Amino acid sequence: MSDHTCGAGCQHFSHLNDADLQGEFKEARQSLRSSIGGNTTTGTAGLAGVTHRPLPSKKAGEQVSHYYVPANNKTIHWGYFSKTMEPLLKLESGDYATIETVTHHANDDIERMVKGDAGAESIFQWDAKSKAVNRRGAGAMDDPLGAGGGLGVHVCTGPIYVNGAEPGDVLEVRIIDTMQRPSANPDYRGKTFGSNVASNWGYHYNNLITEPKGREVITIYEVDAKGDQTWAKAVYNYRWTPQTDPFGTVHPIIDYPGVPVDRNTIKPNYDVLKGYEIPVRPHFGTIGVAPSEADMVSSIVPNYTGGNFDNWRMGKGATAFFPVAVAGGMFSVGDPHASQGDAELCGTAIECSLTGLFQFIVHKKADLAGTKLQGLDYPLLETASELIVHGFSSPNYLKEFGADNASEIFKKSSLDSAMTDAFNKTRRFFMDTRNLTEDEAISLISVSVDFGITQVVDGNWGVHAIIKKAIFPK
Repeated sequence: MSDHTCGAGCQHFSHLNDADLQGEFKEARQSLRSSIGGNTTTGTAGLAGVTHRPLPSKKAGEQVSHYYVPANNKTIHWGYFSKTMEPLLKLESGDYATIETVTHHANDDIERMVKGDAGAESIFQWDAKSKAVNRRGAGAMDDPLGAGGGLGVHVCTGPIYVNGAEPGDVLEVRIIDTMQRPSANPDYRGKTFGSNVASNWGYHYNNLITEPKGREVITIYEVDAKGDQTWAKAVYNYRWTPQTDPFGTVHPIIDYPGVPVDRNTIKPNYDVLKGYEIPVRPHFGTIGVAPSEADMVSSIVPNYTGGNFDNWRMGKGATAFFPVAVAGGMFSVGDPHASQGDAELCGTAIECSLTGLFQFIVHKKADLAGTKLQGLDYPLLETASELIVHGFSSPNYLKEFGADNASEIFKKSSLDSAMTDAFNKTRRFFMDTRNLTEDEAISLISVSVDFGITQVVDGNWGVHAIIKKAIFPK
């Protein structure tokens, strides 16, 4: 029996096929364009006027379901993955979900990224008496910085339970389409905004050459919400100044997510990056399933089940494969980006809210032999022309250091260990799934595979290997 259930804020639609569903998403985009910058939205946050209807299934007698998941304080969890959470919804293999994601950096410019957006306002609500999402991170609830301690920073939508997914299986997640979340402030009609933070956790931070040293700088970027313009531009930047949150805690550096920035305390500089155009490549920085090693883990550190591995290729048209570690997978997605370079050097990308259309497919363990998923124990990314293997400084930092000592990974990460892991996985991929000898695999890797630095700012540093499909025998 099908077990289609969803919690607060989810809408359920049936009988959708690929072409019709993409049509629905295009209609959503058109409706979005017509409503950009309008009045404060209600219901589906940031997507006023979007509706969905039942459509025929791909095959007679086959039901395909589609869920719409808005981002609000009832549908997100902040800063962690957890195998013990109550699922937001349950769906079947083959089902679709349109999922809104909101950047955790929206309060860097409240006027542009929060004001008028009912979903974002519900997430970031924080006054002297209460805050709507109290836990932010996997740390202690009585942490002096705030509940959760900021041990995990990403606003994640989910988790989603996929019926039939069991440990040892692989969950395939297709990213069919993405669209920008527009500013709901009428003053910024037709625009989307994102924040890039040159932060205290950035690779550059202890290697600054101009004064004042030890500075953190936020740059606000503008993106075309309609998607017609394919580049972003900087609007202004400012230096972080000590911010006092609504509970009275002072944050001299950026050390807790979602602290509202008081514009009276900063000095915006609008003379920044004049004439520079940054290619827009929307993607999800944090995406994956829950690990089995602990009940709750930080969203910051990527792992074998995915999470915050910050690969800009995780966008429209890409497919991700995650090893399932717990029943149902418990999929979550967040940390949306408008663009990012490999390495994410200064600490963040252009952190910019997105909505994505996803399809979920379960591959059973018994069916993996002889396929590209054989022995998969890491997040594998596939695009139209490439397979991308992800290596980490610690392939499973929770197992290596123990859940109680997971912070040790921040002290021991290196590109040497990440490169070794990426090589080991790529060699195994060719030997196990393409039936090559070790000597054949090593030669092929050296002459055809591109290795790149995925990120050096998320604790567990990453190196990815790009395998071009064109090299395979025809």
